[in-house]
Amino acid sequence: MQLRDLEVYKLSMLIGDKVWEAVNRWDSFEKNTLGKQLVRSADSIALNIAEANGRFSYKDRLLFFYYSRGSAYETRSCLQKAVQRRLISSEIHREVDNELNRFGVLMNGLIKSLRNNINNQ
Repeated sequence: MQLRDLEVYKLSMLIGDKVWEAVNRWDSFEKNTLGKQLVRSADSIALNIAEANGRFSYKDRLLFFYYSRGSAYETRSCLQKAVQRRLISSEIHREVDNELNRFGVLMNGLIKSLRNNINNQ
């Protein structure tokens, strides 16, 4: 299966794009502080999945899936700060947060499956 066919990857790409669209509208101070961190963490979700896909061993892949999941948590925290600072609407926050929840379920399933492969080697 190709990377672009993985549901978890497609969803992570969508999350990154939605975050980019929201942050791109901010003023320069907000972009240069929280905005850059938010975009980097959101983009890192998909980028770590892509890097995992390029790794040879299951253990290497698992590590990058953990990084991806960590980036999702970081993104969620940045989004909360953005809401508190009135930089994004509650609607956008709710949308992306729901997608992050769905991502978490998909990623945890992928991690579990990979761990099973490691244990069965």
